[in-house]
Amino acid sequence: MSILVIDAGTSGIRAVVVHPDGSIAWERHAEAIADTPVPGLVEFDAAAYARTAVALAAAALDAAGPVEGIGISNQRASTIVWDRASGAPVAPAQSWQDLRTVGDCLMLAAEGFRLAPNQTATKVANILDAVDPARERDLCVGTPDSWLIWQLSGGTVHVTDASNAWVTGLVSLETGDWDDTILARLRIDRSALGRIVDSVGAVGEASVLAGAPPICGIAGDQQASLIGQGCVRPGLTKITFGTGGMLDTVLGTEAPTDARRHDGGTFPLLCWQQDGRAVYGLEAIMLSAGTNVSWLRDDLGLIDSVEASAALAASCDSTDGVVYVPAQLGLGTPRWDYGARGALFGLTRGTTRAQVVRAVLEGVAQRGADLVEAAEADAAISIETLRIDGGMSANPVFRQALADACARPVEVAPVTEATSLGAAYLAGLHLGTWSGWDDIAAAWRPAARIEPEGTFDRDRWREALDRASRWYGDLSALDF
Repeated sequence: MSILVIDAGTSGIRAVVVHPDGSIAWERHAEAIADTPVPGLVEFDAAAYARTAVALAAAALDAAGPVEGIGISNQRASTIVWDRASGAPVAPAQSWQDLRTVGDCLMLAAEGFRLAPNQTATKVANILDAVDPARERDLCVGTPDSWLIWQLSGGTVHVTDASNAWVTGLVSLETGDWDDTILARLRIDRSALGRIVDSVGAVGEASVLAGAPPICGIAGDQQASLIGQGCVRPGLTKITFGTGGMLDTVLGTEAPTDARRHDGGTFPLLCWQQDGRAVYGLEAIMLSAGTNVSWLRDDLGLIDSVEASAALAASCDSTDGVVYVPAQLGLGTPRWDYGARGALFGLTRGTTRAQVVRAVLEGVAQRGADLVEAAEADAAISIETLRIDGGMSANPVFRQALADACARPVEVAPVTEATSLGAAYLAGLHLGTWSGWDDIAAAWRPAARIEPEGTFDRDRWREALDRASRWYGDLSALDF
């Protein structure tokens, strides 16, 4: 039988039915747009989010028939707080993109607690301080995986998997469980948090769905994408080029001794956990990727659609010296500069629309190469081939630019969103659909392989990064 996947992302929710051969039998997507009441605040209606997910799941079962189990992939670190008795959210959910707790993070840093505003920890405290300052209410806290499992199980199961727990900022490296020191400082009751479980294994039944299939695979979106692209052995690496760009690579079973950022700007990562044993890796982050192409369409009007960027960029042989730095939200790995801003250099009176569009695609590709170089330096590994998914992976001009910038082959995932396959693989490992990780590694069948054909002047690129950096000094001074 097939596996149902609920892929709960930042901008939308997808329900997918995956066959035992890894092919997709049915797929539907619905937008889930967050609200931005003021700059820096990003929140969403958790109740509506859950209703959409459950409705899509029910539609999948109606269309494709019974499934053997359910896998869940989700946006990480976004935070929901709900009443245990009623199951109703007590405040808008705070997206991982929300920055309202920047000041809290800076104050905590002075006390020795190194937390970032895109982690769950300070978001939980912020919501609790608003709705339950005396900490008297019986509330539940969770990331989107916890929230959806609670809803699917009819309010009987409150868990999160190890890959999601890892990025909350609330977990002890020594125990792999919730960190009582941080919980005490933020006044978060341990009982409000879900039980941390394996990424592979049944946690309960989706009783609100027909047949009550077991929920047996859970992972954060980037870890699910890593697994979905067959990156399950040390050194195998992927980048997801979506709203932002996320590089993840597998290292092995040796636990990191520190959760803080490495010298090259990458972060340690828990990739997945099975039978109580975790596999670790690292993550590099590009704060804006696909948003740069959307900007060309929505704000500059240079293209009519995202898809049109490829044909227009291909209509010119080069940018004729124009360089674009995609730093609309600042720079991530390797130089974490929140005050950097996007920049176009080398413009002349003769610069064409096509050259600007090509420069934007090449700029995102150059940032992809930055992530690869940082991962190799921090992990002391050599990444022979890069695997990619996400919306930009469908753009042939971008794919070639990435291969050229990275100076290595690029393999394109057979599905645009490999997160769904990864969640299916996790559930299937429990169900016996796949016998082990070797089966998942062997299932990788790239849709295309792009060999490098040219080169980029990487020294010139670093000069452009220098010029775009520290545009807003106060923001550049922030460090988490």
